[in-house]
Amino acid sequence: MDESAELHRTPLFDLHVALGARMVPFAGYDMPVQYPAGVLKEHLHTRAKCGLFDVSHMGQVELRAKSGKFEDAALALESLVPVDILGLKEGRQRYGFFTDDNGGILDDLMFANRGDHLFVVVNAGCKQADIAHMKKHLSDRVDVTYLEDRALLALQGPQSQAVLSSLGADVSAMKFMDVRDVTLDGVACIVSRSGYSGEDGFEISVPSDKAEAIAKALLAHPDCEPIGLGARDSLRLEAGLCLYGNDIDATTSPIEAGLEWAIQKARRSGGARAGGFPGADRILSELENGTSRRRVGLKPEGKAPVRGHARLYADAEGKAELGEVTSGGFGPSFEGPVAMGYVSATHAEPGTRIYAEVRGKYLPVTVTAMPFVTPTYKR
Repeated sequence: MDESAELHRTPLFDLHVALGARMVPFAGYDMPVQYPAGVLKEHLHTRAKCGLFDVSHMGQVELRAKSGKFEDAALALESLVPVDILGLKEGRQRYGFFTDDNGGILDDLMFANRGDHLFVVVNAGCKQADIAHMKKHLSDRVDVTYLEDRALLALQGPQSQAVLSSLGADVSAMKFMDVRDVTLDGVACIVSRSGYSGEDGFEISVPSDKAEAIAKALLAHPDCEPIGLGARDSLRLEAGLCLYGNDIDATTSPIEAGLEWAIQKARRSGGARAGGFPGADRILSELENGTSRRRVGLKPEGKAPVRGHARLYADAEGKAELGEVTSGGFGPSFEGPVAMGYVSATHAEPGTRIYAEVRGKYLPVTVTAMPFVTPTYKR
C-alpha cells in the first residue's frame, strides 16, 4: 500500500493538488510543503502582502463546564496549565502549555474565552494525546468535545485585514488576540486576530464543508497567495516562535524555553491561584531561581545555515559543549541564516560568541535576542 494512502487529508487536499502543491507527510496528514512559487517567494509574499495557510490538521476542542459556568471550565483547565484562564476576558485568546509532573511541556496551545465555554486549539501531532489528557483529568467537571467537523485557515500578512474584509466582514476593530463570531460570504466562522508568522493576521475556524469555498474566495483577492509548510516554518523561526517537537517538548520546562512571559502573576508564587498545575514545584522554583540552560536566538556568521541538532560549544575546538540547535535555516526577510537552541545559562547573554559543529567544522555563531524580525501584530 502506498504510504500516503494511510495519511489523513484536510478538507482542502483537493485544492492544494489543483494549485500544484508538493505534498508531504506531516503529523499524520498529507500537507502542502510548497506551491510552484517556492518557499522563498511564499515567505516574502506573506511578509509583503498576504498568505493563506491550511492548518486544518490542528485540533479544535470545546470545553464546557457541566455547571454551565465559564468560571468552572476555566478553573478546571487551570489544573493542567500554569496560565491565568479565569482572568481571561470574554472575546480574548491566550497562549499556554500543558505541563507534566516533571515540569516538562506536553504541548503548547491557544485558548479563547467564548462566553459560556472555552475554545482550544492544539497541535496536530499531539491532539489525540491532548484530548485524552483533558478527558482523563477534566471529565468530572467539563465536557470535552473534539470539533472534527471544522477546518482551520490562517491568513497572515499586512494585507490580511483587507483580504478578509473582501468577504463581507468588518474586522477592523479587532486587535491582536481578539476572538469573535464573523460571517464570511454567508458562512458563520470563529475568527481570531492571531497567527504564527510574526505578522498581523487571522485564524479562521470554518465548517469543513465550507472550507474550500472560503479558501477559494480568499485566494481570489489579488494580494492573497497559498503558502505551504516550508514558508510557515521560516516565518515562525524569524519570529522567534517555538515549534513543538523541535524547540519545546517534555524534556524542556517553560522557563528553560524562555516562555515565562506566558505565566501570569495569578499563577506564580504569591499569586491568587499560585501553583496547582503539574510540575508546579519545579516551574515556580525556576521562576524564582533561574535555570541551568536557556533557549536563545543564534546568528551564524557567514551565509551557511546551521540546522537543528547541530551541537554548540564554547570554543572553536569543540571541547566545552554548551547545548544544541533546535531549529535553524535561512531567514529570507532577515537576509541571512537564523537559528535557535539551548545553551548553558552561562553563555545565554546576547552578544556571546559560541560555535556550532557543522560537518566537522566549528562555525562561529552569536547569541542574539529574538525575534529576528519586528512583529507587526495589531495592538
